[in-house]
Amino acid sequence: MQDNRQNDILACLKDIELSIIEIYDFLPKERNFFTFQKDLKTRKAVERNIEIIGEAMDRILKIDSNFQISNSRKIVDTRNRIIHGYDSVSEDVIWLIINRYLPVLEKEVKNFLKLYEKKN
Repeated sequence: MQDNRQNDILACLKDIELSIIEIYDFLPKERNFFTFQKDLKTRKAVERNIEIIGEAMDRILKIDSNFQISNSRKIVDTRNRIIHGYDSVSEDVIWLIINRYLPVLEKEVKNFLKLYEKKN
């Protein structure tokens, strides 16, 4: 049972890692807020990946409620807000997430992936 739980967490961490990579790939090269704000396709693609990150984090927390990722509950709450309160999510909030919180999450996920891969 323990191995299945670890495998499920590992799969979710990989989904988060892939979504972070995709977010960075979608962003305009000059990383300018106004360019991002004008680009509907990029904004929607980024929001979708944030949804995936939030869903994966929710699954991890259901497996292990004490999983140590910074702001894990806020990540899930952001996913819920994008999906259910889509009209209340502004571009500047998404931009803040991208620039302030995504780099921290990326580092933590990479560290956990290294740890899990050493175990296997």
